[in-house]
Amino acid sequence: MIVARSEYILDPALLDVDKPIADIEAIREFNPQRHEMEQLTAILYEDLDQHACAAYKAITENEFWVRGHMPGMPLMPGVVMLEAVAQLSSYYTQKHDLLGAAMVGFGGVDEVRFRGVVTPGDNLIVMVKLEKARRGRMIVARFQGVVGTDLVLEGCLRGIPIPIEAVTRQLGVSKESAGS
Repeated sequence: MIVARSEYILDPALLDVDKPIADIEAIREFNPQRHEMEQLTAILYEDLDQHACAAYKAITENEFWVRGHMPGMPLMPGVVMLEAVAQLSSYYTQKHDLLGAAMVGFGGVDEVRFRGVVTPGDNLIVMVKLEKARRGRMIVARFQGVVGTDLVLEGCLRGIPIPIEAVTRQLGVSKESAGS
């Protein structure tokens, strides 16, 4: 689907994967994902006035999903594309302390449309624009994903605070129960 440039959150032509503003190490300062769950390569753009940002994921033949989704025709799973969007939203929210939480989690997605495919060799550029931030409660952000200038993904994401202490307690109980 071809979208008029004015309809993009950010003009993809202005986003240069060769000139990132933050690398994977900077992303790791704010996001807990590691190894095969890291779905961002670098941050490309941030605008605090518009609450918009962009990042990219360089899709390689070594992605964990390539072998099985689908054999002979590797297509990036939609849920993995959504994870990239969630990680960008989390990075921006945490970097600027918009939610006031130790960790941001996936709260849901609405109006999601997959409009194209992402394959090894592509750079998936994801863009988010914060629409609402309720400190301690939720963020709401519009998002888009593009490959080149082709829109491949769009929708609305909700992020919520993760109650780290409760999760830690639950994991502790689960480990103790498993040992009994």
